[in-house]
Amino acid sequence: MKKGIIIGLIVLLGMGLMGCQSNQDTENTMGKIVFTLDWFPNTNHTGVYVAKEKGYFEAQGLDVEIIQPGESTAEQLVASDSAQFGVSYQESVTFARSEGIPVVSIAAVIQHNTSGFMSLAEKGIESPKDFEGKKYGGWGSPIEIATLQYLMEQEGADINLVEVITVGDIDFFAASRSGDIDFAWVFEGWSVVDAELKGHDIHYIDLGKEAPIFDYYTPVIIASERMIAEKTELVERFMVALEQGYNDTIENPDEAAEILLKHVPELEEELVFASQAFLSERYLAEGPYWGYQSEETWERYTQWLYDNGFITNWVSTEEAFTNEFLNQ
Repeated sequence: MKKGIIIGLIVLLGMGLMGCQSNQDTENTMGKIVFTLDWFPNTNHTGVYVAKEKGYFEAQGLDVEIIQPGESTAEQLVASDSAQFGVSYQESVTFARSEGIPVVSIAAVIQHNTSGFMSLAEKGIESPKDFEGKKYGGWGSPIEIATLQYLMEQEGADINLVEVITVGDIDFFAASRSGDIDFAWVFEGWSVVDAELKGHDIHYIDLGKEAPIFDYYTPVIIASERMIAEKTELVERFMVALEQGYNDTIENPDEAAEILLKHVPELEEELVFASQAFLSERYLAEGPYWGYQSEETWERYTQWLYDNGFITNWVSTEEAFTNEFLNQ
């Protein structure tokens, strides 16, 4: 869920893959699938757990193991065939492909970017112009600064008047109340929902609504080019089951929340139910079917990354994503 995961991604994606190449020549046990998350299990992932719990994967002849990425990124695991599928982000797929790492987005989990900037209401941050004179707690990625700058320039504000602090995982409210930070980049469906449940008076600036260029797909489901080309039928079966899982999650968010909690009991129950209700209306939104991705969305953000020097090699949207395995 966290933004700022881009920090070090380009470097990480380039490391260790040569040593993993031999794995690509090792055939997986028939029907055995490793699916890697992007972070800790949360409501972005509920459809995967629903598909597993309800036997949708099994009905397709698949035995799916869900893992967390650990020291390697989901992109590295999928590209090296250590995992057959995983959870990533449009920007991460774009970075990977720009560096020659052949991962492909095969579904958008949510139709719109549900991330943005959260602050305590007492900080008076109601628009990007109000970032001036404030402390931003981030992950240390240049893309964060460029995003802030773009938003602020639309309102004639100066990014140089923002104090940027690298904080990583912290207690946002403790850090905010102590004055260490004033605002942070979060996911609305988790952090904002959690804040409201706990009675915090907050302001939230929706990134995708503030600037359509940032209404990109996050998160997405990925596979490798090799997987798609050589095991097309397996990809088809996996996606049939996964789409069933997410459609059930859309239709029955409370049941889906119960399933997620069954598999990940350490999650906070009230937050899971509230977050699931929030996302149930956003997985599909106005999309023609779950998982759909548009060329316009990919082109728009890829162009921004290229224009701002975050990728030096142009990434073809036709190669970066596909809707081929959806709505079957």
